[in-house]
Amino acid sequence: MAAVSAGPAEAARTVAGGTAGPLHGPLHGLRPSASGPAGPGSALVAEHLRLLGAEPAERAEPAERAGTPDAAGTARIALSGAGFAEFTAHTSWGASPTVVDEATVQAATGIMAVHGRRDGVPRGLAADYAATAAGVLTVQGLLAGLLAQARGGAGSGVRVSAERAALLTVSQYLAAEGAEEAEAAELAPGGPPFTSRDGVVFELETLDPGAWAAFWRGIGAPEEAVRRGWRPFQFRYATACAPFPEALHDTVRATGWERVRGAADASGAEVCPLYTLAERAAEDDGAAPWTLASCGAGEAREAARSPAPGGPLAGLTVLEAGRRIQAPLAAHLLGLLGADVVRIEPPGGDPLRGMPPACGGVSARWLALNRGKRAVELDIKSAGGRRELLGLAAGADVFLHNWAPGNAARLGLDRDDLAVANPALVYAYTSGWADRLVDAPMGTDFMVQARTGVGEAVRPAGEAPAPSLMTLLDVLGGLLGAEAVLGGLLLRERTGRGVRVDSSLLGAADVLTAPARRRVARGLDPRRPAGFRRPVATRDGWVAPADACADAVAAYDLGGLSTADAQELLGGHGLAATTVTTDLGALAHDPRFAPSMGRDPHGALAVPDPWSFL
Repeated sequence: MAAVSAGPAEAARTVAGGTAGPLHGPLHGLRPSASGPAGPGSALVAEHLRLLGAEPAERAEPAERAGTPDAAGTARIALSGAGFAEFTAHTSWGASPTVVDEATVQAATGIMAVHGRRDGVPRGLAADYAATAAGVLTVQGLLAGLLAQARGGAGSGVRVSAERAALLTVSQYLAAEGAEEAEAAELAPGGPPFTSRDGVVFELETLDPGAWAAFWRGIGAPEEAVRRGWRPFQFRYATACAPFPEALHDTVRATGWERVRGAADASGAEVCPLYTLAERAAEDDGAAPWTLASCGAGEAREAARSPAPGGPLAGLTVLEAGRRIQAPLAAHLLGLLGADVVRIEPPGGDPLRGMPPACGGVSARWLALNRGKRAVELDIKSAGGRRELLGLAAGADVFLHNWAPGNAARLGLDRDDLAVANPALVYAYTSGWADRLVDAPMGTDFMVQARTGVGEAVRPAGEAPAPSLMTLLDVLGGLLGAEAVLGGLLLRERTGRGVRVDSSLLGAADVLTAPARRRVARGLDPRRPAGFRRPVATRDGWVAPADACADAVAAYDLGGLSTADAQELLGGHGLAATTVTTDLGALAHDPRFAPSMGRDPHGALAVPDPWSFL
């Protein structure tokens, strides 16, 4: 890497003069300091700041003892040094008094409802998903604030809550339930994984209906079940459930693993047995969830400076060639931070624009990831289309894609190709595996979950491991991709050189399961206790106790009480609990969130921005 040890304004002059010294990451020379209680994802924040080059963190006296009272439950982490003014992140669980920890955030925001669709009842994730998302968003806020300073802007801090982070993670499901037309597929219990006759639990993946049919015919499944099963299987990414015929499970249960693997090989479908957390821990290479590397030599085109009002990235252009969730979400976050995002779509436009349910004639799910972006239709398989893309890249600050491995090089659109047109470009690739596993299956959300032990991490002891049908890693992978791009932009601002950025779903899985794998390393059970984060049924709904209160709540019979009465009873005994959201469409009217929820110009429900800059 090439960079500087001077402050931001001085950095540009130093680099232009060719006297820059070594810079070990975009936060080199900055020192974090923390105060107040531990916030959601605080350990992750500290680790990512270290990986980005910050010096060891200092721990200040808690605010209430230092004589500077802070809002109850708010943690603070500040970065300063290397010529930057202090910039502080304020983190909390949420604004609602009943949202106080991971369990209550998952319950209130709909995560439990979405994750539980396969089982037909709300179910908590045993992994700390909302806190993990909040931690990544906190680092994003810090990087964006420092980037704004480096470009001549101002600002003193950012507020992030796990509550808003969680709403972002379910934004596609929320948009679909608030759409003006019915859901495209049935929302009913059912779905993978499958279990073979000899007890191998595995995930199946294919994007091709022909391969789907050939696989099932290869193990003797009934034709009607094969035909009826494709649509719910195909839509499981969108609905978080797959109510296909039970005959498909019956067929697998009567088939040995070797025959299953043979049918997959012959059909073009892929299968992956569920790995344990211990197996993933044994092969873990300890790599960071992303990599950043300065590229090129000599002077580079200076990036836009003195950002106009509209966010810390105002004046910057992001060129996105993404599909499905991971890259589009990363670009969406950069757009929320003020960047002008231009999507590269195939001739005729992105086919996912028409995926039901729709709002104003456009897919509600597509809008959740792509609202506000401009679109340019290009045939990048043609020489003319590639020339046009290179021309767009010449005037952009970021190029972001999640093409299949090898496609960028084959098309002549890899980092070195685009650097000819724009040596100052931040080139970002969000992949499935980041070339870190030699035997990796297809790099999709559910296959990565299966291969990395996520299925064990999200289910407590006493339950069979199973990857979530909520797109946990696509979303977290998009968050990490945006974090990496922001780190790349700050590094570029401090060095004047282009940056290559790589992130992956594998990195997302490792971030999510890190606490459980640390328990494995200490010889402990990586799974949470039986019944962990299981909501309690009331007469008309569900309540979720805070993690610290779950054992005490079990002593009360709430089945005959209304949800409101059950929550009042528990509150009267000092036990924190919140109502479980089971209808995501109702969140727009939920007093816990209604003031911050809105609708976009197409009428689709839109979650609030996850950061509030100060």
